[in-house]
Amino acid sequence: MRKPSDTIRGHRAGTALAALLAGALTLTACSGGDGGKKDGEEGGGGATGSTVNLPKLDGTQLEVAAVWTGTEQENFKKVLAEFEKRTGAKVTFVPAQDPIINFLGSKIAGGQPPDVAMLPQPGAIKQAVEKKWAKPLGPDAVKELTKNYSQGWQDIGEVDGKPYGVYYKAANKSLIWYNSAVFENAGAKAPKTWPELLTTAQAVYDSGVTPFSVGGADGWTLTDWFENVYLSQAGPEKYDQLAKHEIKWTDPSVKQALTTLAQIWGKKDYVAGGADGALQTEFPASVTQTFTGGDQPKAGMVFEGDFAQVNIGETKAKVGADAKVFPFPAVGSTAPVVSGGDAAVILKDSKGAQALATFLASPDAATVQAKLGGYLSPNKNVAESAYPNETQRTIAKALIKSGDDFRFDMSDQAPQAFGGTPGKGEWKDLQDFLKNPKDVAGTQARLEKDAAAAYGNKG
Repeated sequence: MRKPSDTIRGHRAGTALAALLAGALTLTACSGGDGGKKDGEEGGGGATGSTVNLPKLDGTQLEVAAVWTGTEQENFKKVLAEFEKRTGAKVTFVPAQDPIINFLGSKIAGGQPPDVAMLPQPGAIKQAVEKKWAKPLGPDAVKELTKNYSQGWQDIGEVDGKPYGVYYKAANKSLIWYNSAVFENAGAKAPKTWPELLTTAQAVYDSGVTPFSVGGADGWTLTDWFENVYLSQAGPEKYDQLAKHEIKWTDPSVKQALTTLAQIWGKKDYVAGGADGALQTEFPASVTQTFTGGDQPKAGMVFEGDFAQVNIGETKAKVGADAKVFPFPAVGSTAPVVSGGDAAVILKDSKGAQALATFLASPDAATVQAKLGGYLSPNKNVAESAYPNETQRTIAKALIKSGDDFRFDMSDQAPQAFGGTPGKGEWKDLQDFLKNPKDVAGTQARLEKDAAAAYGNKG
């Protein structure tokens, strides 16, 4: 499985975000506000009406490709259905495989590219432009971007100063979800620092429950673990340097982060199923097994983004009551905030494709999916009331409040061969490290070899 929605990244906004999220720890889930749309409206209106002008597109057929599966795919299809109702167009969702650039390459080679693709990495957008696949956004889409997005979000959708990507979906990937019954039985508290996290984990372990669930079958979850530790411990400057491969993966800062990770990954009986079990556990199962089994689940905590709520929703646990959340603890002086996002990119320029990009840049489209849960929008004009529970509203508010102070997920900035391909590069190297957390030096060497090959530089 791929990343559900990857992926922004923030550091300077970390303190504010941590404080906001702390207030969500004891909130119970509650119903959301209206945020619906009036069918057929064009222009004007407020949060509950149509805010964007769309052309009539009767007879137009469009294809949208994305790697989303399951509930995430179904929820996005409801957004496309809203676009169909407003315009008369027919939109087909095309399931893609990772890496999506390879999937699109085969489609384009066969003369059947989708009209629009949802790309999960800034590097993928750049590749699509370099290969002359991507088409620039038209004036209507740019108008919506300017009106609804901070400058930072606009900038990361640009290549060489031209706008190509509409960041429709975002993710806050610095969260640890926990089973509240397990914590209550263990007398455990939500930690704010890494040492406190280790203390909390020990309390959970002593109560008879394995502390952590890790979806190690999906290498991207492991890159997210690393990035949170590294950003907080090494700081934003080194984070940026490593993201660009301006420093090597053999740098002492990487050694320190891997050694820190090993305090959990290498601790006996701290990971559900051990390393072998974790490497056979895909992300959705890593979440559901944390919230199944009452106060005796397979694990007490699971790390990952806000999108974990979709999987929690597949259990009987209620977000904000049975399933609570705390910010990824500070490993260094500041708690990390790593995030990401998916951008809509036009591959076949047409009136219909431009209209869809314009719609996805509007608050109208995001509001449809926000109401369904398990989704965050970087669109600052989506009403907080559109989100279905207080925990989600708090996370959304913090994301918007961060403004331009964010950093994108490191692996999503890397060439896809290194940071975004199952069974290869960073994903595989960190899976091997999960299996043998004592091999820090060997892991660094493999990461550096794979990074140098993918980036084409020596770091």
